[in-house]
Amino acid sequence: MKRRAWLTLGAVVLGGGGVVTYAVASPSSDPGAAGRAKRPAKVYDLALRGGTGDKRELPRTDTQPFSMLGVSWTGATKRLDGVAQVRTRSLKTGQWSAWQDLELNVDPLENPGVGVRGASEPLWVGPSDGMQVQVIRKNGTSSSALPKGLEVNLVDPGVLTDAETKAGGTAAEPAAFVADVSPGATASAPTDSATPSDGTTAAPTDGQTTTSPAATDTTPAATDSVPPSASASPTDSVPPSDPASPTDSVSPSPSTSSSAPPSAPPSTVPEPPIVSRADWGADESISPEAPEYTADVKAIFVHHTDGANDYSCADSPSIIRSIYAYHVQVSGWKDIGYNFLVDKCGTIFEGRKGGVDLPVFGAHTYGWNREAAGVAVLGDYTTTSATNATLASVARLAAWKLGQYGADPAGTTQLTAGADQHNYFNTNFTAGSKYTFQRISGHRDGYNTQCPGGLLYDQLPTIRTWASGPVQGLKVGSVDGAALSGSTYYTKGGITVRWTATTPASLISKFELLVDGKSVATTSGTATSAGVTLALGSHTVAVRAVHQSGRTATSAALSVVAETTAPAFTTNPILSLRSGTVSTSAIPVTLGWKATDDKALRYVKLLSPTTATFGPTTTTSNSTAKSGAATIWSMRAYDYASNYRTSSPSYTPVILQETAATKSGSWTARSSTSYLGGQSYSSGSKGASLTWTFTGRSAAWVVSRAASSGQAYVYVDGTKISTVDLKSSTTLYRQAIWTKTWSSSAKHTIKIVVVGTSGRPTVTTDSLVYIK
Repeated sequence: MKRRAWLTLGAVVLGGGGVVTYAVASPSSDPGAAGRAKRPAKVYDLALRGGTGDKRELPRTDTQPFSMLGVSWTGATKRLDGVAQVRTRSLKTGQWSAWQDLELNVDPLENPGVGVRGASEPLWVGPSDGMQVQVIRKNGTSSSALPKGLEVNLVDPGVLTDAETKAGGTAAEPAAFVADVSPGATASAPTDSATPSDGTTAAPTDGQTTTSPAATDTTPAATDSVPPSASASPTDSVPPSDPASPTDSVSPSPSTSSSAPPSAPPSTVPEPPIVSRADWGADESISPEAPEYTADVKAIFVHHTDGANDYSCADSPSIIRSIYAYHVQVSGWKDIGYNFLVDKCGTIFEGRKGGVDLPVFGAHTYGWNREAAGVAVLGDYTTTSATNATLASVARLAAWKLGQYGADPAGTTQLTAGADQHNYFNTNFTAGSKYTFQRISGHRDGYNTQCPGGLLYDQLPTIRTWASGPVQGLKVGSVDGAALSGSTYYTKGGITVRWTATTPASLISKFELLVDGKSVATTSGTATSAGVTLALGSHTVAVRAVHQSGRTATSAALSVVAETTAPAFTTNPILSLRSGTVSTSAIPVTLGWKATDDKALRYVKLLSPTTATFGPTTTTSNSTAKSGAATIWSMRAYDYASNYRTSSPSYTPVILQETAATKSGSWTARSSTSYLGGQSYSSGSKGASLTWTFTGRSAAWVVSRAASSGQAYVYVDGTKISTVDLKSSTTLYRQAIWTKTWSSSAKHTIKIVVVGTSGRPTVTTDSLVYIK
């Protein structure tokens, strides 16, 4: 391949007797930073000629920055039966990576051209300035020798696009190896202690030795390699010929066999945003041949590109330029093999030239290229799942491309095999025969490889479902402006319905809000809510999602009642006295009420003199009230539609001291701070009495209690209604021991009479409390 006319070539003799070719940029190719800022992606080669017959290697070698590498060899039909491993030094940290396997089980080309080389998959390693390589024949005993012309190929991604620059992407400087050596000068062999051209030491900083690991039976197998049971992978013989297959060659002039561009059929779904070749910085001068076309696109094969997943999405154009340069300038293909590429952020890039809306003949899935398009996801998905953004973009792309030919992305199709081979699952294919494939398939479905990685392969059903529709996982999450009681929502009329769906919004055409089965509001596919004002009465409310394919999904219908009738207090809040300890600032009381609603009562709130919220079945609450103060006890009843009614009666607890009573018999005044007002009346005389008259609706007799306390009769409005025993094991003061409540306020008389209980006749009374 004649692609490095701008390089001065030299050689370095290695300790093992091998020769490493190196390249030094000539002065005319490096006019300074301004010139470098416009440079294309470049590929640089180092020959692997050292080592034994079963091994080729290159010790740690300092380089100028590169970001992608692979190994290649003479003859596209030759297979490298073994492993190829690389280590690289990070330009940012100076640390050497662990050994990484290069994927060697690459799909062969159908009818490869004379100049096409065999090559591993390229590996994106990010900006690096040093590398070490070893290629080991399988077990060291294989009957197939290592192929000739082994090279390590380094790729500098070249210039940043405008988009990369704005996104903060990085570009490596041009790669130049070992040192700047003038023609005719002698260069020393590169070693782990070789000095880079900037004078800094190249000794590794991770403390590892420079000796390559020996080849053993436990040497890691290459990623995406053929399973041990597989035996039908291509051999050194020419693959079965496909007469109608194009040739990926390095012919410097456009192919005369290229078919004329067909018309671009319209698709049933919108075209997703696609970054053009110009925008990701494709150097069109390196692939001058015209594109070729197939009749249509019956299927999409999903791939992964291998390499690290921690790349920045700002560097995606650099990765794609590197893959492009590798496919063309290392492998000798006419163009990048994939029709499209997608990064982990979901950005879609145009791959092989010829028109994104046309059936461009790619080079991605051996034996199946003439009836399918290939989309590659940047990264390695053997141990990592693809992001939802990636899956959504692959789904959009596949739906659009297949939609041009009326194909359902979730369906199947018949593809004609272009070669005798088998796939990852050991399904045998015979050239010329038809086989059933999913419209969206994985690389491994058509060829014996692990690609696109087990975890991405497991996500293909999600891609098919998202691409085909209808919208998945549609459900209403909430209804603002309404409250749920049982299975029914209640509202005054205005509601906002909120929903979620698992299908990405980019694949959804619109949402419709349905009331009683009719659309009342339409939103975009990115919306998550819509509002409507309902007429009074009962309704069904649902959400319909329209997929970009036109297929619809409707959420479960909700029952919603619009009503404006407020709740009612069938019993207004009533304050009653209760038993307990009495003070002037805290008289124990009970608040009672009863509220109802014609639909569904939700809760009742106490608004004053304090606040509390009660459930719909609660009708009482204990509290305390201040003596002598008129207090408004305001309550509000709410229904589920947020209709409400308020009731705010006022009550005043009053303490009638014992001195306010009419006395009969002998009573003794006692003084103590423990008594209400500082004093009380005490009597042990049988028949002694105290009588209070008041106008109110509730009353409580307040006493002191002790072990020696006796009993008293209680008369209400002249009728004896109770005998009260004041005895207590502990001494207690200011105790409301007896209470009485009436349905309404009226004038009442309370009389207490000393019983004269044997052995404990004394009764000590403190006061009478009533509510007016």
